[in-house]
Amino acid sequence: MRVGFIGLGSQGAPMARRIVEAGFETTLWARRPGTLAPFERTPARTAASPAALGAAADLVCLCVVDDGDVLGVAEQVLTGLRPGGCLVVHSTVHPDTCRRLAERAAAQQVTVLDAPVSGGGRAAEQGTLLVMVGGEEKAYDSCRPVFETYGDPVVHLGPTGSGQLAKLLNNLLFTAQLGLAADTLALGDRLGLDRDGLGRILPRGSSASFALERVVDAGGTLDRIAAHAGGLLAKDVRLLTDVAGPDAPGAAARDAARAALSAMGL
Repeated sequence: MRVGFIGLGSQGAPMARRIVEAGFETTLWARRPGTLAPFERTPARTAASPAALGAAADLVCLCVVDDGDVLGVAEQVLTGLRPGGCLVVHSTVHPDTCRRLAERAAAQQVTVLDAPVSGGGRAAEQGTLLVMVGGEEKAYDSCRPVFETYGDPVVHLGPTGSGQLAKLLNNLLFTAQLGLAADTLALGDRLGLDRDGLGRILPRGSSASFALERVVDAGGTLDRIAAHAGGLLAKDVRLLTDVAGPDAPGAAARDAARAALSAMGL
């Protein structure tokens, strides 16, 4: 399978590198030429445009920022991608964006999978990203060997949009847990406990969570997390609220997530 990859950011670049190192014929495209520099001494090829990349690939992975980027780049890729090809959306976007894109691509016999990922650049480097996939099962089976170069586990969740729904739920719960962790550490301060000591024991007890570890690493507050990821978390909570509606179950999680975002100034 020939693979194309667009979106060589802090997470996308190590994903692409693992595809290359696994021996797949890989073509890359980036808006900024400097982004391609780390791949100069690898077997990866570069394309002059998204359309040219589509023409050189059977499977094209998109790891760009938002819905507008996904739709804009995908439209260009589809001008080159041949019938029978597959377009994979690794970005976290609205499920309806992937559904509309799937309808558009089907007109030229191209399949779309939504496959958002979780874990960050370090997990991508180690091949342990969580990959949440929605779309046709036959296409999923075909693409899975590529996904497994950077993902473990790789999970198929249902029809198009299912991967995005799972990722939004993941980020809702993560955001809520960030707020709860920061509040708990602040309560420990008020009760006179040593912050460093509390930060050592809570991640080792039954209260352990990835969010708690991130807050402890950030010094017990949400300031650094807000600067690094606050905007993306706010976007995802808004997307899930739009998808689920105000009366859906999960009000406690949504309220806790909103409180965490408010504490971040978002």
